[in-house]
Amino acid sequence: MKPPVDPLLIRFTENWGIHWYGVLIVSGVVLGALYATASARRHGDNPDHVWNALTWAIIFGLVGARLYHVLSSPEGGMVGWAYYRDHPVEALYIWEGGLGIYGAVVGGLLGVFVYAWRAGIRPLRWLDYGAPGLALGQAVGRWGNFVNQELYGPPTELPWGLVIDPAHRIVPYDDLERYPPETLFHPTFLYESVWCLLLFVGLAVAAHKFRHRLREGEILLAYLIGYPVGRFFLEYLRPDAWMIGPIAAAQLFALLCAVAAAAVLLVRRAAGTASRYEEEHPLPDPAGTVSEEAE
Repeated sequence: MKPPVDPLLIRFTENWGIHWYGVLIVSGVVLGALYATASARRHGDNPDHVWNALTWAIIFGLVGARLYHVLSSPEGGMVGWAYYRDHPVEALYIWEGGLGIYGAVVGGLLGVFVYAWRAGIRPLRWLDYGAPGLALGQAVGRWGNFVNQELYGPPTELPWGLVIDPAHRIVPYDDLERYPPETLFHPTFLYESVWCLLLFVGLAVAAHKFRHRLREGEILLAYLIGYPVGRFFLEYLRPDAWMIGPIAAAQLFALLCAVAAAAVLLVRRAAGTASRYEEEHPLPDPAGTVSEEAE
């Protein structure tokens, strides 16, 4: 596997133009938002809130994603804090890659909460609409890493291995004597894309088939469990990982996120919180009227 296109879709100058990386990320965002609007409409909510909240989520998400990348301290030669500390202007060069998904998710969630607070809507309800779309967007956006020849793993002899040009090699794979130009590398971006696509399908099916049983926020919690679990194992194929002691930072964050989300899910279930369907279709009391609590 090797990108069939140049990283620049439209070239205005030698090094500046419209990048495939950005086009694929925007395409993923739009597809995810379209799914969310369809979900909101199906449940009788105004889909305009999706597009309004998306603006806040993108702004906060971009800031969070870039901060995660800039403040990282990775091994293996990937650019991180040690580099940006001496080259602060380049921290703005998002077209060269370097957007951390955990920072993007945290920033995006914060943006949705800010919009929901301003609009007077329930944030967990709308995050449930958006969570499957987020997984779908990640599945599409990861192909930007393919075009940029980044997010690859160690050498492999598998037939779907990546060919990485010497200019895009990280240490130690830039040693062409040990790793000649025809060396193939694990397409880590592809593994994550497939995992996110499967996660999207699972969340979308659950949201549709089990909506009568789901509490508000549980689709979001399922995403916060499902994505980190996959990411934890994929980090074993990241030679450029940001390490915290003996473990990759992304693995540590994945464990904390998945365990925390699972704990919240179990506690809410144990507390017997009413499902969304039960809230929207309360049963009449014995006297034949809806109780004030249900209303």
